[in-house]
Amino acid sequence: MVSQFVSSHEVRLLGELDFDFPEGSHAIGRLDNHSEGLLLLTTNPRITRLLFQGKKPHGRKYLVQVKNNISLSSLEQIRQGINIEIKGGLPYTTSPCLVTQVERPSWLEPASHEIPASLPHSWLEITLTEGKFHQVRKMVAAVHHKCRRLIRISIEDLSLYPLTPGDVSEIAETDFFRLLQLELDAQ
Repeated sequence: MVSQFVSSHEVRLLGELDFDFPEGSHAIGRLDNHSEGLLLLTTNPRITRLLFQGKKPHGRKYLVQVKNNISLSSLEQIRQGINIEIKGGLPYTTSPCLVTQVERPSWLEPASHEIPASLPHSWLEITLTEGKFHQVRKMVAAVHHKCRRLIRISIEDLSLYPLTPGDVSEIAETDFFRLLQLELDAQ
């Protein structure tokens, strides 16, 4: 499913979910079509600016499955900031980020593109405060690993768990601002 309500392509859209979205709903911080996880929707046009272009950086946490076992030195390279190419083929050094190797969470539903437990792979938890185009995929590729599964599991204190694919949870605007660590009066 793509992170939008309208498309000129034959793709699954957000409007196909079993939820009556209010007029003017739009996605904040879209996911590419090979990623999954937490997607925020709002009718407030200022949220994107406050969350992704504000003075305070906001953390976005991803669960990432990579092909083969990842070394401690590769984790450290990603943590310190790593050279990738961004839009237009321009060189870019990522900001330092949090990276830990983790076990596959028990709550995570299996996916057909996931590497089976019997084959070498690693699960990582990566927290970024920036979001360049396909950044996580490019970061793990820079240390010679292929990203097989990419799941956004939280933005600040707003978490995906215990939602399952296709679930929608509506929350009050005051809770939304509190969990995202945004100031309500900064609108």
